[in-house]
Amino acid sequence: MNKKKWLINSLLGLVSLSLTAIAYSGWSIYRYGSHSTQIQADAAIVLGAAAWGNQPSPVFRERLNHGIALYKAAKVNTLIFTGGKGDGDELAESMVGKHYAMQQGVAEADILTETQSRTTQQNLYYSQQVAKVHNLKRFLIVSDPLHMKRSLQMAREMGMDAYPSPTPTTRYRSVSSQLKFLARESYFYLVYLVFKI
Repeated sequence: MNKKKWLINSLLGLVSLSLTAIAYSGWSIYRYGSHSTQIQADAAIVLGAAAWGNQPSPVFRERLNHGIALYKAAKVNTLIFTGGKGDGDELAESMVGKHYAMQQGVAEADILTETQSRTTQQNLYYSQQVAKVHNLKRFLIVSDPLHMKRSLQMAREMGMDAYPSPTPTTRYRSVSSQLKFLARESYFYLVYLVFKI
């Protein structure tokens, strides 16, 4: 086999391997998102998403509603809202979440916030610091189903006693929007596995 042919075959093999890894990653993320834990925990960590002014975006609202439902069902005693300010925002995502939850009847004393994070990993890290101050040790992680596998892996690698609680509803309803989100999550999941970022 000449050098050119060997190079072509090697590149095709690498592309095939990469596509297989991405496909498997996407399939495992999709399956994992259907797993929900029914245990009681000290707190639910509601992962941040965009805020539109002083209102949660539709995606964030779904996460907030699920966290509030866990609280009202006595699955958790505390809600931890995460997320800092996006570019041009007046309020941090977590503060928008806090105001929304209080409007839904959650006691202010049962809400904790962190306002520094901009990424999922930061959401979890800063929430963990807040939780330590309040002696909270067991957590339900609240996010969209397709976001759950990466979030849980990050949380557990930080040493958190964390369990999945994906939203039962999602704003990613169309096949197109779900495929885009799944492709994005597959990419970020593989990046996290390799680089831990």
